[in-house]
Amino acid sequence: MCGLTGAFAFTEAGAVALERLQMASDALQHRGADASGMFVQDQVGIAHKRLSVIAPTADADQPFTDSQGRFTVVLNGEIFNYQKLRTDLQAKGVEFRTASDTEVVLQLYKREGQDFLKKLRGFFALAIYDSRDKSLFLARDRFGEKPLLYYKDGDKFLFGSELAALLELGVPRELDYTSLYQYLQLTYVPAPASMLKGVKKLLPGHSLFVKDGKVHSSMWYRLPFDPDKAAHNRLPYKQQQAKLYQLLEQAVSDRLTADVPVGAFLSGGIDSSIVVALAAQQVDKLQTFSVGFPGHPYFDETKYAQLVARKYNTSHTEVLLTSNDLYDGLYGMLDSMSEPFADSSALAVYSLSKQVGQKLKAVLSGDGADELFAGYNKHLAEYKVITENTGASAIKRMKFLWDVLPKSRNSFTSNKVRQLQRFAEGAGLAPHNRYWFWATWQKEDEALMLLNPENRSAAASRLYIARKSRLLDCLDKKPYDLNSVLCADWNLVLANDMLPKIDLMGMSNGLEVRSPFLDHRLVKFAFSLPSSSKIDGAKRKRILLDTFKDVLPVELQKRQKQGFEVPLRSFLISEGSELLSELLADDFVKEQGIFDVHQVQKIRKSILSGNSAAAYTTVWSLIIFQYWWKRHMT
Repeated sequence: MCGLTGAFAFTEAGAVALERLQMASDALQHRGADASGMFVQDQVGIAHKRLSVIAPTADADQPFTDSQGRFTVVLNGEIFNYQKLRTDLQAKGVEFRTASDTEVVLQLYKREGQDFLKKLRGFFALAIYDSRDKSLFLARDRFGEKPLLYYKDGDKFLFGSELAALLELGVPRELDYTSLYQYLQLTYVPAPASMLKGVKKLLPGHSLFVKDGKVHSSMWYRLPFDPDKAAHNRLPYKQQQAKLYQLLEQAVSDRLTADVPVGAFLSGGIDSSIVVALAAQQVDKLQTFSVGFPGHPYFDETKYAQLVARKYNTSHTEVLLTSNDLYDGLYGMLDSMSEPFADSSALAVYSLSKQVGQKLKAVLSGDGADELFAGYNKHLAEYKVITENTGASAIKRMKFLWDVLPKSRNSFTSNKVRQLQRFAEGAGLAPHNRYWFWATWQKEDEALMLLNPENRSAAASRLYIARKSRLLDCLDKKPYDLNSVLCADWNLVLANDMLPKIDLMGMSNGLEVRSPFLDHRLVKFAFSLPSSSKIDGAKRKRILLDTFKDVLPVELQKRQKQGFEVPLRSFLISEGSELLSELLADDFVKEQGIFDVHQVQKIRKSILSGNSAAAYTTVWSLIIFQYWWKRHMT
C-alpha cells in the first residue's frame, strides 16, 4: 500500500514536469511514510512512497528495477497470491532478489506482457517503465480499490495516486463544470472524469500503454454479469450457500496475507461482523475497532459491535466521537482530499482510521457486500416496485402526506418519513430515471440552479447524458431485475464513492483497508446468482444471512439495516458552523463566481429550519468544494 506518481516527457517543454517530481512525491507522503524513492532516466521520472506491509525490508523499496536495468516498477497495493506466483516463476528458472510481491509483478510482466494482470489476486495500481522500448505501462485493479489519475497533452503524460500529485506536476487548474454538476448530485465525481478538465481517472479493470507520445487504453477485466444466466441459475440454494461460505472464507484468509499484524473494522453491521467471525478463526485475539457517537444514540452501533467482539474474544477498541472530536479531525480530513468528496461518513472513517493507524498498518472491512447481496434500502424499494408490491402502491398514494411531514436523517421517525417520500417520488419513474433519482442526493434541476446562470450551460452540456448512460449501462441488459441495479451500483456507487472513501481516509492515516467481499472470484459467483437468492420479501442479503446465521449473534440478524453515517445536522449547526459561515459567505461566493449567491443563501437558511433532509448534504457538498477551491484553485 503506497503512493505513486510520475511523468513521461515527450518534448523539452514537457521535461519541466520532471523538475517538479519531488514536490509531487511529497504531496503523497501520507500514503507511505516507511520509505521513499525516485527513478529518473532520460525523459521519464517515477516516484514512490511506501507503506511496508509485505516484505518490509529496504531491498524491496520502490521504484524497483530488474537486475538487467531494463524494467522499473512502482506498485500501490497488495498481491495476495504472490507467493504461489513466485513459486511458479522459480520453477521456470526466475531468480528473485527480494521476498516482495512487487518483484513478482515485475517478473510476470517481463515474461508475459500485459496479460499477466489476469493472474493477480488483490488490489493495485501500478506503472512499469521499459527503458529499451521507451514505453510506460499503467494498470488499475478490477474494481477500483486503488486510485490512479492521469493527464496528457502534446508535451507530456503525467500520473499519480491522487490529484494532489498531478497538481504539483503542473496540470492546468481549470474547473470541469459537468463534473461539478454531477458532484452536486452525487457528492463525488464518477470516473473517468475528475473535477479538473483534462485530468482523468483510469477506470477499474483498465490499463494504459504510453509510447511515442501516444496513449492507448485497454480493458483487461469486465464485470462478469449476464442477467439472463443469473435469472435462470438452477444451482440449489443449499449449494449456493456452501459455495459462498467457501469463497468468503478463502477471501478472508487471502487478505490476512501480510508481514505485519492485520486487524478489522467492526461496525456492528452484518458484513463486517461476518468478516470478523471468519478472521477470528485464523487470528488469535484479532484486533477489532468500532466507532460510536455516545451523544447521538441513533447513529451509535457500538452495542452490536460489542456482541461480536465478545462472541469471538477479539481485542476490541471503541473510538467514541463527540462533535468536538469530529471537528478536531475535520481539517485533517479536508486536507487529505485533493478532489472534492462529500460523503459525510468520510469524517467518521477518517477519525476511526486515525486511531487505528497508530496501532496497525492493515485492517479488514465489509465493503462491497451491500452491492453484491442487496443491502441498501433502495434495493428493497426497487424490489417492491419490480414485484408491484401492494404496500408500495399505498406508499405512492400517500405522497401528499410524506411531502409535508418533517424529514431528516437524525431520528428513526423523521428518517423513515424521508425514505417513504423518496420511495413515493421515485417509484413512478422509468428504471433509468428511478435509479438516478435514488442514487443522488439532489435533483438535476436543483443542482443546476446552484450554479451561476452563466455556468449552467457548460454544466448541462458536453456528453452529460452519454457519461451517465455509460455508468448505468447495466440497466439496459435484459432481463431487467434487481441484479441490474446491483450491477449499476457496483460500477457507480462502489467504485466512485465507497472505495475512494476507504482509500483516501485510510491512506491519510497510513492505514491499508482490505475487503474480502471484493475478491473477484466471490464477485463473479455473486453476480451469477438470481436476485431471489439475495432478497425475498422484506429480507435483504438473504443468502448472506442464511449462510452465516450460525456465526452471528441473534440480535444482529433481527436488527434493521443502518448506514454508516455521522450526525451531520448537529455538527453543522454547532462546531461546523464556523466553516459554514466562512466558506458560504455572500462576499466569497460572489467573488468566486461559480455559484448563485441567492441559491446558496436559501440553502443556508434551510439548515437552520431543520425541515430539509437534503439541505444538510447539499451544504456539506458546498463546504467541501469551497475548501478545496480555496486550497487548490486560488
